[in-house]
Amino acid sequence: MSDFHLVPHPDKPSVAVTAITVSVTRSGDTLTFTYAVDGDLNRVSWPAPAAAARTDDLWMHTCFEAFVQPVGHAGYVELNLSPSGRWASYAFDGHRQGMRDAAAIPRVAWSRPTMKATVDLSEIGGMAWRLGLTAVIEASDGSKSFWALEHAPGAPAPDFHNADCFIATLPAPTAP
Repeated sequence: MSDFHLVPHPDKPSVAVTAITVSVTRSGDTLTFTYAVDGDLNRVSWPAPAAAARTDDLWMHTCFEAFVQPVGHAGYVELNLSPSGRWASYAFDGHRQGMRDAAAIPRVAWSRPTMKATVDLSEIGGMAWRLGLTAVIEASDGSKSFWALEHAPGAPAPDFHNADCFIATLPAPTAP
């Protein structure tokens, strides 16, 4: 298991959240993410619980995300994980290019202040991965903060798809 600390975009600080930590565990081609949020959680706009379903535009409200890219490849998978239980998974051929639904179907569980998601990524499995871990936090006043492992230097706006921000690595699974 690896633990990572997200940082807010310098131009988009949070009025409610003070820290987000993500624990990541890989077992073969399955990843488990545990996002833990600290701060004044009553000032966060949390999505209402909903039936698990593929849903677009989750990133427009409080949402946790992961970008998984096989090392040495331009393509990647984006996972959007809502505390509501809704999710989305997209495959890209390159930076915001060739977007389509991915085969991955995450299982999301929310127990404030922690969200856990497990997903099988066999479609890009068997190799080492680079990760971008991110979150969009919407405060009750409507403001949004954008959190990532790292933000692209000098970028005036957050770009979670920028592969320069995929700074975590997970080795390829070992044979049993």
